Amino acid sequence: MIFYTDAESQVLRRAVFGVMLLVSDADPGPVIQERHAGLRALTELSPNVRGALHASRVDLSAIPRAELEERVLEALRTSRKILAAKSPADAATFPAAVEAICHEVAAADGQVAEVEAAVIAKVRDALNG
Repeated sequence: MIFYTDAESQVLRRAVFGVMLLVSDADPGPVIQERHAGLRALTELSPNVRGALHASRVDLSAIPRAELEERVLEALRTSRKILAAKSPADAATFPAAVEAICHEVAAADGQVAEVEAAVIAKVRDALNG
């Protein structure tokens, strides 16, 4: 198991749970279904990353709504760097896993809206940038 500092775990949590929130907020729909879809999709992540996510809670409500998207996208970029330094194997699978989580949240109501697809594209860009 890879050890992540509290600060690193917080960044990973902000990134993963943040993308769920961004996609869910993009096209208001069945929030409970979207939340459950996102949580089920966490299995896409490596056990190491899941362990870091479950180390403690993340409070995204403390981030002003106007700053949320940029802070989450920055957390994604930082997460890639953290994972590359600690576990290249996890870094390699992280982008696809996060994108799968986004798609599960977006499709929870049976379709992916254009605004959700636009958010997913921003997430993909942050992960690849």
